[in-house]
Amino acid sequence: MQRRLFRTTTTHINKLPHFLSTSSHFPGKARARENQRRKKSERKTTENLMRAPKRPIHTVSTWVRRQPPKVKAFLAVVTGMAALVVLRFIVHDHDNLFVAAEAVHSIGIMVLIYKLTKEKTCAGLSLKSQELTAMFLAVRLYCSFVMEYDIHTLLDLATLVTTLWVIYMIRFNLKSSYMEDKDNFAIYYVVVPCALLALFIHPSTSHHLLNRISWAFCVYLEAVSVLPQLRVMQNTKIVEPFTAHYVFALGVARFLSCAHWVLQVLDTRGHLLVALGYGLWPSMCFWRAASPPSPFWSCMSSLQFCCDLQAHCHQDLT
Repeated sequence: MQRRLFRTTTTHINKLPHFLSTSSHFPGKARARENQRRKKSERKTTENLMRAPKRPIHTVSTWVRRQPPKVKAFLAVVTGMAALVVLRFIVHDHDNLFVAAEAVHSIGIMVLIYKLTKEKTCAGLSLKSQELTAMFLAVRLYCSFVMEYDIHTLLDLATLVTTLWVIYMIRFNLKSSYMEDKDNFAIYYVVVPCALLALFIHPSTSHHLLNRISWAFCVYLEAVSVLPQLRVMQNTKIVEPFTAHYVFALGVARFLSCAHWVLQVLDTRGHLLVALGYGLWPSMCFWRAASPPSPFWSCMSSLQFCCDLQAHCHQDLT
């Protein structure tokens, strides 16, 4: 009797529907199997990354990224000085450095134009920084017309036109993506001090007083025109790639401008300082050339940007 009962029970169990014996009705086992597959896949990915040859650029960028700020600043100073030495022997006509600085600035504007036309967004851009840029370019264009007329005038005109186009796009076409709450740097904080400083400290050349004051004003305003953009980058905590490339282009342009002044002083054995006039104006010219984004700041920011980009790409691969 017991044997018959056992056989009957076994037969009924074997005749149970197939879907009751599948793992889909046992979520614990299915979850465990899925975790095992995921761990095995992660283990294979890690092994492949360990076997892959290490790229020198990634290794250097990772090392720089792990260094404290003081070490990064030291590396930026060394990089800037080494670049000055290289330019000293490669570039014979140092006026070309100033032209190159303005050309790089124009390239930075072109990057913004590409961002605005292709991505249809102005997120991460500072409208106030662009307005300050247009302001000092307009004043410098006026000074270039009345004091000297050369290739710098044409470059300034082209840069001013493109900057005005960027301002128009941010104000009207792409206004919905403009981060107005993040762009909270007051313009008069930099315009008024620059105007007052230009009244008291300006070149002592033979030009008209108004032209000399205007020249000094555009020099001072150019030195601080990037501050609103840096404020936006600080507020957003995330640097958009095209914006980072634009700021990096400004840093390279400022480095070339500073290299132009330094190498000119070395070539003239200090006579350039006398030609600029007396008082504080010559030193203020060098302050403008070394102001943010200064050569050392631009080198350090570029190192940090490259390191962050390498780290981001490495995280995507893993």
